[in-house]
Amino acid sequence: MPRKKVPFSGKAKRQQLQKKKMGKNSNYLMTRAKESSEEDGQDITRSYIHKGQTNRYALKLNRETDAEVEEKKELAKKQIIRLDETCLEITSDKYFPAGLTFPRRPPWNFDMSRLELDSRENRYFTQYLSELHKTFEKGDSISIDRNIENWRQLWRVTEMSDILLLVVDIRFPNLIFPPSLYDYVVGYLHKHMVVVLNKIDLAPPSLVAAWKHYFTKQYPKLKIVLFTSFPSYNLRDGGGSASGIKIKRRKGKQKMAAEGAQKLQEACQTLVKDELDLSLWKHKILEEMNFEYEDIVIDKVVNQNEDTSYFQHQRFKEGILTIGCVGQPNVGKSSLINALMGRKVVSVSRTPGHTKHFQTIFLTSNVRLCDCPGLVFPSTVSKVLQVLMGSFPIAQLREPYTTIKYLAERMDLVKLLKITHPSKEEEWSAMDICEAWATKRGFFTAKAARPDTHRASNHLLRMALSGQISLCFMPPGYVAEKCMYSFSFILHIYKGLTGKFNALSWPIIIQTSINNYMYT
Repeated sequence: MPRKKVPFSGKAKRQQLQKKKMGKNSNYLMTRAKESSEEDGQDITRSYIHKGQTNRYALKLNRETDAEVEEKKELAKKQIIRLDETCLEITSDKYFPAGLTFPRRPPWNFDMSRLELDSRENRYFTQYLSELHKTFEKGDSISIDRNIENWRQLWRVTEMSDILLLVVDIRFPNLIFPPSLYDYVVGYLHKHMVVVLNKIDLAPPSLVAAWKHYFTKQYPKLKIVLFTSFPSYNLRDGGGSASGIKIKRRKGKQKMAAEGAQKLQEACQTLVKDELDLSLWKHKILEEMNFEYEDIVIDKVVNQNEDTSYFQHQRFKEGILTIGCVGQPNVGKSSLINALMGRKVVSVSRTPGHTKHFQTIFLTSNVRLCDCPGLVFPSTVSKVLQVLMGSFPIAQLREPYTTIKYLAERMDLVKLLKITHPSKEEEWSAMDICEAWATKRGFFTAKAARPDTHRASNHLLRMALSGQISLCFMPPGYVAEKCMYSFSFILHIYKGLTGKFNALSWPIIIQTSINNYMYT
């Protein structure tokens, strides 16, 4: 009797192929590991396990248990209680406690083989994670990228860079800026460090000024640069908003973000002083600002996806300034590089971990950028904040309602989204918001035609990630001193308007004053 056919899905087929591929690689890798272990008397099998994986460079983060997911779903059905504005004021000490450092490359010498170096790095990283859990009692609350391949990319970039560019999102600067990296680069490597406060178009000007003042005061050896990859001339109709939701439609052909590029060039020239001439970079930016847009020819784009071994740093090697670009996922590193070039040279995505390996891009013949993959530095940032920051993939989120509840407690989502309660009640819960948004957007399940709350919650989280729903954290004391920062902004605009009474030109004057204020 013939055997009855069993349904075989595409997902099962992919899993079958993955197991088959793992099986082919594992025998060879395990043999190499055993041979090497017999030579040096050490067990280094673990160092080869990752090489057989198809997702070698994927982000590896903590996973919630089924019990935790169910508990959070029940909490999402409870009433939302709005919190005071001061709850958005944060300090870095809360999320980067003393003693919490990031993994560093272990000691290395030229007599070591590649195999020995990989073995030592894997043993060190395993020991680092073990000690991290011992140091902090609640080990699961520590968020960190557990893929050593991504850390190897960071080690390589920091070693070969003359200036390290740390890109942070202006909405969550204190959650993204690791003080241990600042201490390592400035104190141990004795290199210069520049912090780029990116996406300033998503925050109020007074808040941008407050964060710049905060970082200048807390870290005196830092250079602060304000940047946006999408200024008004790269947006259709200059951007706008509807119903309180920020809407930004990007043009197909992007121009160089000349204002931010100019400030970055000036900061780098100040750091290198007379040791290197960056006039070619400056001339390129001025041409972009003064003339019509033309295609820019790229000198060289190189994908460095294999060699992450130790690099002996030589300052301004061959007369080239090397700028390393690092940061957490979704802070806009790749978009920043495209904006500096004036065209797309590296691919971008809102999915964390999209950039798999560091890439070398030449801005000019003597200035090159190294784009490092996004890394989740060790911190006590909660899963909810990881989702809002873009460090945790929304598609992999098992329970999104807790994050919606966190947003609704700090923002008036009901008024912002202009939704009505599904049960015509006054009290709202996170589940009610998702159900109302699903009804408004037409998200319904296929069989029962009920509001698809899970799809609606994911849609809201993607809106928050892109900046359509913008939740911004504040430096300590900002609420009390908000008037001071707002007054300084208005005063700057007033100075720009002084003596100019032409009614037709005043909108241009205001926009110019705003741009100058944002970049000074």
